[in-house]
Amino acid sequence: MLSGQIADGFATIFIGELIDRFGHFKIWHGAGSVLVAVSFSSVFGGCMPCRILSTSTLKVETISYCVFAAIFNVGWAATQVAHMSMVNCITLNSTSRVVLTSCRNAFTMVANLSLYAIAFIVFSVSTAKTHADLENQYRWIAYSSIFIGCCFVGIFLSRTEEPRLKMGLRGNSHARISWAYWFKKILYYQVALVYMLTRLVVNVSQAYLAFYVINDLRMGQSAKALVPAIIYICSFIVSILLQEMAWTGQRLKAYYSAGGVLWVFCGAGILILPMNMSAFMYVLAIFVGIANALMMVCCSNPLLSFQNSF
Repeated sequence: MLSGQIADGFATIFIGELIDRFGHFKIWHGAGSVLVAVSFSSVFGGCMPCRILSTSTLKVETISYCVFAAIFNVGWAATQVAHMSMVNCITLNSTSRVVLTSCRNAFTMVANLSLYAIAFIVFSVSTAKTHADLENQYRWIAYSSIFIGCCFVGIFLSRTEEPRLKMGLRGNSHARISWAYWFKKILYYQVALVYMLTRLVVNVSQAYLAFYVINDLRMGQSAKALVPAIIYICSFIVSILLQEMAWTGQRLKAYYSAGGVLWVFCGAGILILPMNMSAFMYVLAIFVGIANALMMVCCSNPLLSFQNSF
């Protein structure tokens, strides 16, 4: 996990600079998708170097998974940076940018829910009696997800026009700004801090709540899937509703703050929730989903809040 995150951090910086310098969003998106598909299937396919070297030592396994995790995150960075930066080149209208980001967030929730649907089908069709059967189940989930994802990537690349640099309101094209310029702007650190903390909140809610409801609240195994599903559904609904808003910088800040405050109350509720009232976790999941959508949509469009900073 650490090797993947380090690779992601460096790749995001360099890929962002390369995309800014050369463009070609769809090429970067497609190449990143290929790396993600190959590395992800390799992880679930077992330790490939172990089979090549005819050894299964812990050191070789660790190096193998670290390498594939790094490759996965490099591809993920290329895909995400290219996809998110396309929004700013498709339109100059600030409201339209928020709508596109809201739509993107909504279908991220659809993708997450689809994974649960695939897992439900696989677990229903096959029964795991041994550890090998369990591994095969997760391989089928992974390969099915990769196949469906590749189909949608193909649709996206074939049906989306390569965005070009838009002309400014006064008819002048936007000049490329040196990456070193941003280190001198307080805006850069504000945006980085806001986005980092928002991603941290969202990732924690998605990754650790499933363990919390099982290990701490002692809820049924179904809650491990139902609680995240409620979060994703609520996030999807709110993301769709946010597309109908007429956005301004002040409104963006207000909705982001509302999402943050809502998450504070949800976090406090989760912290003090006793085991004998674990059913209230489903109610908290609704508000967590709403808060996640508000924060993610708004933090992905931070420049609108600072439109008078330049």
